[in-house]
Amino acid sequence: MSTGPFDLTGRLAVVTGARRGIGRAMAEALAAAGADVIGVSAQLEEDPQASEVGRAVTAAGRRFEAVRCDFADAAAVDDLGRRLAERAPDILVNNAGTIRRQPAVEHARELWDEVLQVNLSSQFALTQALAGPMLERGSGKVVFTASLLSFQGGINVPGYTASKSGVAGLTKALANEWAGRGVNVNAIAPGYIATDNTQALQDDPDRSRSILERIPAGRWGRADDLAGATVFLCSRASDYVDGIVLPVDGGWLGR
Repeated sequence: MSTGPFDLTGRLAVVTGARRGIGRAMAEALAAAGADVIGVSAQLEEDPQASEVGRAVTAAGRRFEAVRCDFADAAAVDDLGRRLAERAPDILVNNAGTIRRQPAVEHARELWDEVLQVNLSSQFALTQALAGPMLERGSGKVVFTASLLSFQGGINVPGYTASKSGVAGLTKALANEWAGRGVNVNAIAPGYIATDNTQALQDDPDRSRSILERIPAGRWGRADDLAGATVFLCSRASDYVDGIVLPVDGGWLGR
């Protein structure tokens, strides 16, 4: 029985990049709100009890399935989309991503291609596939993981910035087409979150200090700081919310 607009009981959610960090926190938050979860990651353990995210989801009393997919492999993503579309999930959280740091003048083309494939092209392909059943039934939630670099330029990450700016634009474009058909498309823009992707920044005393000085909240974010925004955008509470890129950044963009 539903207990309110944030309740996800009976919903099936696909969360990509679910093995660790932000994706894991998102999957756990959706399970805590009542959703069953299909977690997708390149190296995710297939036994639900062998991964931390699988154990957390099942401990919340929800079902967890693990699917492996390399998002740098376009053919593998197309196959994943076909298989998952047959399950007709209610929620898609496009969180899988990668980052490659190199000054723009030296930035290898293969790194650029990899980042754009993982962070943008694969997200579009998977969303195309899973949106079909959502549009047919007239309901569904799609959430992308954007970035502060959807708004800013960053340093030494031209491919990442381009891809995350693309995610912000894609979010709006899909929302324009699908909002009137019952499918909400939005994005979350995490601030500086203490994960593997930001380890190089955390380990650099000067960069870490300059980052902390800019964050009004006075701390690096934690992956579970994304939980509330994730549940909101995947629940009935956001039924009239379309095409937004929601920063969860400790006040960084407001500074």
